[in-house]
Amino acid sequence: MARHAVPRHGSAKRGLMRAGLAVTVAGIGLGAGGAATASAAPMPQGGPVTLGRINPQAAAQGTNVALHQALAAVKDAKLNPLAGTGVDPLDNTVGTQIADFKPVSTKSVTGPLTQGGSLRTLPVAGKAAALLPG
Repeated sequence: MARHAVPRHGSAKRGLMRAGLAVTVAGIGLGAGGAATASAAPMPQGGPVTLGRINPQAAAQGTNVALHQALAAVKDAKLNPLAGTGVDPLDNTVGTQIADFKPVSTKSVTGPLTQGGSLRTLPVAGKAAALLPG
């Protein structure tokens, strides 16, 4: 076999490092462009900006609604993105039974996750999540 046909691990590693460096530099360039655009906004004339009168009840109500919406989204989010696929590492159970004792299995723990469950559907954490608003 010719020497040039043998893959060298050093060159592949170097290529990956170069690609990573290029992505990093591109990200820095995008961030710097965004910062330059943000700093280009003119300052308002006439002194400091005031917000005027703030209604504390409206602010509290808006915060409460936002909190409920955010927590509802967290409680209903799918915890295992690989659920229902052929590569789900949690889609396996181990069980055993000794003599006449009740069989013991890991299915009750991993079952809700492999079925695409959310925080609300977990056996113990679901009860705790019910205490949260949302």
